[in-house]
Amino acid sequence: MNRKETSRKQFLTQTVRGVGLSVIGGTIWSSLIHETKTAPLTLRPPAAIKENDFLNTCLRCGLCVEACPYDTLELAKPGDNIPLGTPHFLPRKTPCYLCEDVPCVNACPSKSLNGNLIQSETTNKLDVEKSQMGVAVVDEENCIASWGIQCDACYRACPLMDKAISLSYERNERTGKHAFLLPKIDSDNCTGCGLCEHACVTEKASIFVLPSEIAQGKVGTNYIKGWEQQDENRLREVSEHVTTQTERSSQSPVDYLNSDDLFDE
Repeated sequence: MNRKETSRKQFLTQTVRGVGLSVIGGTIWSSLIHETKTAPLTLRPPAAIKENDFLNTCLRCGLCVEACPYDTLELAKPGDNIPLGTPHFLPRKTPCYLCEDVPCVNACPSKSLNGNLIQSETTNKLDVEKSQMGVAVVDEENCIASWGIQCDACYRACPLMDKAISLSYERNERTGKHAFLLPKIDSDNCTGCGLCEHACVTEKASIFVLPSEIAQGKVGTNYIKGWEQQDENRLREVSEHVTTQTERSSQSPVDYLNSDDLFDE
């Protein structure tokens, strides 16, 4: 093989290698770009602002991770399918222990962890129990308490026992002798710390924490709770704009439902 043929072969080999590396690099880069934009099921530290704002303001500095005394927080790595360098935690691995001084929030220089969100209205101090990192959800089908096996591991682990988690006593209709002790979550008080998920005894946790946006529905503004003061005011506003159009609508609901004419229709 002469020198010209050798040079040509080397050129083709290098070209193929270059194309291959470009393809691999492009694939890796595109996956990393994708991870910077998506954060499904990601749990953030206490007092984290809304996810989109969080991603825009978080410096990826890691100061909150360093401040955490329990090594709960970690920075997202390539392959985690979480925006790179952002702090998050996995409750099944290490939950949030709700430090009273909330060092992660105090360490944040960008206000991505905004202390105002968990500030006590009475003391003006940070109240970690006001955190809303997520909401615990119970898989009732696989929770062994729903099998009639007495288990209160999640209940005992909850730092807000009888507030965030309570036990509901329900009669076992099949035996008529036993009771189910079923965990019930109060989303208004649940901080999303994940101590319940960490304590769950099933092979895969039957109680787990999800971001509130995923775990909870949204009622909408067209529904009104008649027993709440703010909704009573809304109800009065609606009533003032209602125009009577029929003889029936001129009656009060009580009079209408108790009239004899109703049964004749």
